[in-house]
Amino acid sequence: MKSTADSPCTAPAACRVPRPRADAVRNRERILEAAREVFVEFGPGAPFDEVARRAGIGNATLYRHFPDRGSLVHHVVLFVMDRVTATAEAALAEEPDAFAALCRFTHAAADERIGALCPMLGDGFDRDHPELVEASQVLTEVTEAMVAAGQAAGLIRTDIGVGDLMVALSQLSRPLPGTACPDADRFVHRHLQLFLDGLRAPARSDLPGSPATLDGLRRKTP
Repeated sequence: MKSTADSPCTAPAACRVPRPRADAVRNRERILEAAREVFVEFGPGAPFDEVARRAGIGNATLYRHFPDRGSLVHHVVLFVMDRVTATAEAALAEEPDAFAALCRFTHAAADERIGALCPMLGDGFDRDHPELVEASQVLTEVTEAMVAAGQAAGLIRTDIGVGDLMVALSQLSRPLPGTACPDADRFVHRHLQLFLDGLRAPARSDLPGSPATLDGLRRKTP
């Protein structure tokens, strides 16, 4: 019988998955950041050549990381969700109160172009991919905790849900269709702050309908 000592995987170092090189990690992040901006400008059908040009790499490097358009779109969405989640976690931990955390999170999410990426989630996009489901759940939990903390402290009106926040964020951070809209970011943050001020407690009006939840927004209509 062959001794287990002869097996190359008995030593932990021999079985360890090699870590990607630092330059490969940097290239991947540059690609995702560039692709996010290109998709915002041109939509999910944007040319790969432009993504590679903005990332400062060759087409071969781009295809080595992301062999097809579906893979790139998937990872751009995941990249943005992870960054937005990290911002939410940091805001909740570092800001003096939950409303300040909510403001910091919302403006940072707008800077990540989260609303402008919504058109990418159409037909053919696998919303049920395990990576995306997990990332979505983590983002949901931290944003719900932020809103709940603000409501419990009397800082945020109680007749709104996280879904209301995400709908407004998606709409207000999306570029106007058919226009270059110079200095759009300045207007985005101005209008987002107007919306956020409307979330302060005490409420100054009665809202029609019921609070929007993220589960409700994800539910597919027949």
